[in-house]
Amino acid sequence: MKIRKAILFLLALIVFLPCLVMAYEQEPVIYIIKRGDTLWGLSERFIKDPKYWPNMWSKNDEITNPHVIYPGQKVRVFSDHLEFVPRGTVAKQPAPAAAKAADIFQDIAEERVFTIRGSEGYLLEKNSKPFGFIIKSHNDRIASGMDDIVYTDIGTNNGARGGEKFSIFRDEGPVSHPVTSEIMGKKIIPLGTLQLTDVEQKTSRAIITKNFKEISSGSFLIPYHNGRSHEVTLKMATRDLKGYIVESSSGTQVIAAGDIVYIDLGSAAGAMAGNMLYIVRDVTLDKSISLRQVERLPQELLGALVILETGKKTATALVVKSIDAIYKGDKLISQTK
Repeated sequence: MKIRKAILFLLALIVFLPCLVMAYEQEPVIYIIKRGDTLWGLSERFIKDPKYWPNMWSKNDEITNPHVIYPGQKVRVFSDHLEFVPRGTVAKQPAPAAAKAADIFQDIAEERVFTIRGSEGYLLEKNSKPFGFIIKSHNDRIASGMDDIVYTDIGTNNGARGGEKFSIFRDEGPVSHPVTSEIMGKKIIPLGTLQLTDVEQKTSRAIITKNFKEISSGSFLIPYHNGRSHEVTLKMATRDLKGYIVESSSGTQVIAAGDIVYIDLGSAAGAMAGNMLYIVRDVTLDKSISLRQVERLPQELLGALVILETGKKTATALVVKSIDAIYKGDKLISQTK
């Protein structure tokens, strides 16, 4: 009886083992990204878990920004995970789970120069005020654009004169600090520029000379300065800087490489344009597990940013590297000589 069972078992192995080997060695399905696809959607569709996407993103350095994947990119679909097919003939190695600060600094130092395009926006700090407002558009248009006529509350009483230029901003509302709840200022987004043509005592007529977005009555006006694209050179911080990310320009919850953010470090703290800061997060410690007296764990390194422009207490910065999802409230630290 035992011999018969053994024979049946061997026969079963002979029949099913090739199938198991084929299943194990089966080539993954190749999926080509289409317009409208997202990491969230791919994770939900193929893995049945929309929360899987950070894992997919962190292991694929082809993707620096999880909000942007391009039609034509290829994805290997396995039963339990997804992989982006590297561009070119040589496959890139996936990013390490725990990145080193020195490696990130080396990556960023190779770029050295970063461009300010004038559309980044910033926080209008509490003691700062707009110079004036657009109070009416020509023919009561709801939205105005380039070469349209608008009217402002800026006049000769304010020291204005014909030909003077102003930057136009939209007020996105107050921004509070994610840790202290202090109001850091108003988030203002650039809309374009205008030039005064006819100036009276309290009002003026102006023409819109450039627009990034639609412009409407109530928009802020701030004296025009350095409107052209210019470059910021990477430089080492001269003192220890510690702060937080307080808001993103887009308002998105998940921040990644390429995103513009606003931070709570300005010229008063010694921050300067070109300074690079590491983005870190504290790791929660469960003291009940360890028998030794452990006070804290090493911080998790999430990425890095470069300061583009500074105010007194705040600054506008570009996230230049992200190896994990970044959020408002994540900490910032500098590397000094």
